[in-house]
Amino acid sequence: MPMDKLRDIRSEYEEGSLEEDTVNKDPLLQFERWFAQALLTNMKHPNAFVLSTCTKKGKPSARVVLLKGIDPEGFVFYTNYESRKANEIQENSFASMTFFWPKLERQIRVEGSVKKVSTVESDEYFSSRPRGSQAGAWVSPQSKIIPGRDALDVSHDWFLKENASKEITRPPFWGGYRIYPAVIEFWQGRTNRLHDRILYTFENEEWKIERLAP
Repeated sequence: MPMDKLRDIRSEYEEGSLEEDTVNKDPLLQFERWFAQALLTNMKHPNAFVLSTCTKKGKPSARVVLLKGIDPEGFVFYTNYESRKANEIQENSFASMTFFWPKLERQIRVEGSVKKVSTVESDEYFSSRPRGSQAGAWVSPQSKIIPGRDALDVSHDWFLKENASKEITRPPFWGGYRIYPAVIEFWQGRTNRLHDRILYTFENEEWKIERLAP
């Protein structure tokens, strides 16, 4: 399609709805409700989200990562602690998450502070990963320039052979982060672009619920 046709790409949203008096008072429980519904659609990677971070000078970057845990404190993902995202979190400990589920015509935005999870939590998750992924965490210098794909494949094969009879433990430079939400917005597509947006803001140790204009 010619690029000048981009403005003509559109589709109408179905008549979904999202009301202040029917959402859960706790946004984390509301998230779990929506996530359970996303699972029922059999979409691929419903736990994928865009993680946005910033340097200390406010320069943003974003990438898609996978949610691997949710609890009353927040949302958990795992990565290399020497990656670009980790370096930016070290400089600026605030981040945002964006989920988009087109089958349900829904988005969820989360903003909050970020901290590393405990070593126990990271160890427990790492031990649950497939062995090939465990080896990948050791051999990939995430976000660094490498000479080519072959360098990764050779390192990965060598590592698996060298540790064929050993348990692969978590690298000290790899582990989890938890985003502690201060703001969560639920977005439901509606007709005529008059979408529903319900905003939760954590103030005075409780969640305030408000409606935003689309």
